[in-house]
Amino acid sequence: MTGTATVVGAGIGGLATAIGLRRAGWSVTVLERRTELERYGAAFGIHPTAQSALDRLGVGDALREHAVPYRDAHIRTPDGTSIARLPLERIERRAGRPELLISRPYLLDALLAGLDAFGDVPVKLGERVTDVDALAAGQDLVIGADGIRSAVRTARFGDRSGPREVGTVAWIGIADIESPVHGETWGSGRFFGLTPVEPGRTNWYATAPEATTADELRGLFAGWHDPIPRILAATDPATWIRYEMRHLHPALPSFVSTAASGRVALVGDAAHAMTPNLGQGACTAILDADALTRALAAALPGPAGVAGALRAYDRERRRSAQRTAFASRTLHRFMSTERTRLRDAAVRLLPG
Repeated sequence: MTGTATVVGAGIGGLATAIGLRRAGWSVTVLERRTELERYGAAFGIHPTAQSALDRLGVGDALREHAVPYRDAHIRTPDGTSIARLPLERIERRAGRPELLISRPYLLDALLAGLDAFGDVPVKLGERVTDVDALAAGQDLVIGADGIRSAVRTARFGDRSGPREVGTVAWIGIADIESPVHGETWGSGRFFGLTPVEPGRTNWYATAPEATTADELRGLFAGWHDPIPRILAATDPATWIRYEMRHLHPALPSFVSTAASGRVALVGDAAHAMTPNLGQGACTAILDADALTRALAAALPGPAGVAGALRAYDRERRRSAQRTAFASRTLHRFMSTERTRLRDAAVRLLPG
């Protein structure tokens, strides 16, 4: 069926949903509360399943134009000893394509270009939604893609589920040098990650609860294996991003609302914000968008058809996304433990 929809939020999930709806023939408007889109340079890992979803949305080629394959990465101890390989080879063998890494600005540009190709989907910046019921009353569907502090979620599901700190501060940045090694290094209560992002540059991320300044972070990792100290030295602290890691808790009982006051669906962080440890935030948002828009494209005309499609979307995505969020939070605890001898022994038993 076709209809009218407003997508609240112009991040990865919101833009992907808008593309999918427009491809299905819907009339779509995107509202974003910020006055400009977030373009900070974190790298996203795009699993083959999410790549296939982007292919169905018509933006797979644009993704691959700027993405780099992720094929060889290890978990190491601070002295550089490899204790396990990340299962990237197994992922590629099963899927027939590798995991890809792409910087956020490139992925946003690919989605915006996919949306611009239609020529009739307005993306309105500086638009803060304060009355979700009033918005829903004039649409066949409202999509909440407005992040972990989602106004759409709060309006429909209350504030029982909301952002919860996990007690860890994260730092991210991109260095203008190419690392000879990739993966994660796990220490006692802190870790450091290195991934490719584009030729000649390296994406990095770190957690260190004691660090409050760039100098303190550099000092805490000064004795760790090469190239970690060099990566930090080569990155301008003015470009670093520091943030409190949060997740959505408790898990929502549903990602959709079919109330008489209007039909609403949640995607991405609005539905299941998670810690970044599994690197699945962007992927789950893309898979949400794909599943929701496929269900709506196949729906029967009318309100009952929309409601049925929303229920089908919830069945397909909610438990899967929430399992991923739980696994990421569990991995965070495991990575951050100070009982490193037991943890490292367990990691050595993992298949490569």
